Amino acid sequence: MARPSQAKENLIKAASDLIWESSYGSTSVDDICERACVRKGSFYHFFESKAHLAIATIDNTWAKRLPVLNEIFSPLVPPLERFNRYSCAMLEYQEERRSLTGHVCGCPLSSLGSEVGTQDELIRSKIAEIFAHHLRFYESAIRDAATEGFIDGTEPAFKARTIQTYIQGAFTQARVLNDLTPIRLLDRAILAILGVDPDRVSAST
Repeated sequence: MARPSQAKENLIKAASDLIWESSYGSTSVDDICERACVRKGSFYHFFESKAHLAIATIDNTWAKRLPVLNEIFSPLVPPLERFNRYSCAMLEYQEERRSLTGHVCGCPLSSLGSEVGTQDELIRSKIAEIFAHHLRFYESAIRDAATEGFIDGTEPAFKARTIQTYIQGAFTQARVLNDLTPIRLLDRAILAILGVDPDRVSAST
């Protein structure tokens, strides 16, 4: 039998994988316990409900992703290069998941938020908090790009939100179409939103 800490970790990983691969609604506590090899009684020892476990999976994933994003969006990285590195990381992440599941999974936060955002305020607010953090990364890169003269510096917050909207739409389209093309085009699309000629950037690197 798994030790208590390992059992909790197994439940979090199982829930994260199952909800991302299918959906929150179609994933039952029994499914999660079976995948985690944990008894159902242990589930309720660690988590008050499936929603609380979902929050734990979000926190766990974010704790792992934040250091990666801090590195990608470091002020030491040229501002437009940050978006390129981010796009490449997202594509690699989706390719790894597709190789494991056989289909494109898209953004777990977008999928979960659009499914239960009107039903569970706890989950919705947690996802909104992480989206806001992403916005700060985007806006910082945009402001730095403007300062260095690469782009027009007007409305950085609006441009950051437009980029976020496009990214989430691309993930959703990739999941629906089961096709990674929208994610492969992320970098080019972000540059277009910023008014930068992608071919010119490619030629200069």
